Amino acid sequence: MKNEEKEMKEKILKGRKIGLYVLLGYLLGLGLAVIYIISYVGYVNETIPYYGNETISYYGVGFTEKLVFILAILYIGLAWIVLCGLKILRPQEAYVFTVFGKYIGTVKGEGFYFIHPFARAFNPAASTRLGQSGDVKEVKKLGQADKGQEKSSGALEDKRISLKVMTLNNSKQKINDYLGNPVEIGIAVMWKVKDTAKAVFNVDNFKEYLSLQADTALRNIVRQYPYDVNPNYKIDTTGDGEPDDGSLRGSSEVVARRIKEDIQSRVEFAGLEIVDARITHLSYAPEIAQSMLVRQQASALIDARAMIVDGAVGMVEMALDQLEDKGVVDLDEERKAAMVSNLMVVLCGNSEVSPVINSGSLY
Repeated sequence: MKNEEKEMKEKILKGRKIGLYVLLGYLLGLGLAVIYIISYVGYVNETIPYYGNETISYYGVGFTEKLVFILAILYIGLAWIVLCGLKILRPQEAYVFTVFGKYIGTVKGEGFYFIHPFARAFNPAASTRLGQSGDVKEVKKLGQADKGQEKSSGALEDKRISLKVMTLNNSKQKINDYLGNPVEIGIAVMWKVKDTAKAVFNVDNFKEYLSLQADTALRNIVRQYPYDVNPNYKIDTTGDGEPDDGSLRGSSEVVARRIKEDIQSRVEFAGLEIVDARITHLSYAPEIAQSMLVRQQASALIDARAMIVDGAVGMVEMALDQLEDKGVVDLDEERKAAMVSNLMVVLCGNSEVSPVINSGSLY
């Protein structure tokens, strides 16, 4: 088990940026081989004499020349194999190489590399398309011929692994919140490959693995929060044993941070690093959206009424105190009650006030 874990650790291949020198050496050798073969054939044709229909053997070409001639032919026929080991990488890209099924190492960074000619780049997630920032391609309607062409070209797919920060925009999910209300929520996860060996060998497909773990972490965290703060429920969303005011709508930063930490703990095994996670969509599910809207409107109306009543009571109290302090009028308790009633009706009413002059007595 220890040996297996050691093999799955990323191993950087150093001193491999010699692709240009290998290519120039191959072209130089190819040119020399062609020149020698042409010279050898021309020299032999010129020096072998013919008499009538009989050919007289010529022994002027030595063993060394013949050997070099054979080697030149073999070079032209076989030396092209070294071209299979030439690889080009752009910045923030990597190749994971295997030789006969064994992991030999990873190359990172821009450059012209020369690897073992029989080494093969390995990336099981190369053809995966999950709507991620590194997987965007033009979508078009494919006919039967196009489908066959796309399938046949799959063998030429790029095996490079991007080390850039990429964005996974997972589709919206319907999840029940802490109170059992179905909500729709979507997240965007910014991530990058940290350990290429773990990414390609520890899991079957690291892109699909990330998407699945993001969905799982999202469900795990969302179920711990209500959509909005409800004064009728005392909810502990942090796990410290104390009720708090956490909610999906009001604590989006905290929720996003917890989702990021949960995803990171799940994908560490796959050699991925979660840079950030953000909530991109949050709403009630369509089947209860209208009912929840009415409830929110009622709650807002109650809060507004409470504020109006609180302000009206303060204004009435201030009016009575000023009348008494300045001695404008001497009111008994009954007149004060009538005045309070009238002022409260005026201040708390929805419609405009219609003044009425009382010409009679209060009693």
